[in-house]
Amino acid sequence: MAEGRRGATGPPPLAERMRRIYAEHDGTYGSPRMTAELRAAGVKVNHKRVERVMREHGIAGLRLRKKVCTTIPEPDSTPVPDLIQRDFTAERPNTRKVGDITYLPVGDGRFLYLATVVDLHSRRLAGWSIADHMRTELVSDALEAAAHTRGAA
Repeated sequence: MAEGRRGATGPPPLAERMRRIYAEHDGTYGSPRMTAELRAAGVKVNHKRVERVMREHGIAGLRLRKKVCTTIPEPDSTPVPDLIQRDFTAERPNTRKVGDITYLPVGDGRFLYLATVVDLHSRRLAGWSIADHMRTELVSDALEAAAHTRGAA
C-alpha cells in the first residue's frame, strides 16, 4: 500500500510521520516547513497533499501574528466617497495625493500605526506619521508633513 493511504488500522503512515515532526518542533511547523522536512527525509510529497493531510488530521502550525481589526466605523457614520474614482494617475506633481494606514507589530502583542501620503504623479512618499494609536491625529499629521515637504495642493 502506498504511503499516506488509509489502511484498515489507524491513520496513514504519512500522517503519523507528520505528527512526529510536528511534536519534535513543538507544534510550530506549518505546511511549508512540514513539506521541506518530509522532502529532506526522502519522502516524495506534494505541498498540496501535505496541506490536505494536515487539515484532515488537525495539524496546524503556529500563528505568531495577532489579527488586528484596523477599520471599525461608527454605526451612524456615512460611507466615505471615492473622490478619485479609482483613477490613480496625475498629470502634474502635487495635484493628487492618496494615503494609507498600516500596522507594524513591535512585540508583546503591541502595534505601531503608520500613515502615509503618496503623490500620484511622482509616486513618491510625500508625508508620513507614526503613532501607537489610530486616531485622527495620525492622518492629519501625515497630511501636514506632506504639505510641508511637497507644498500644499
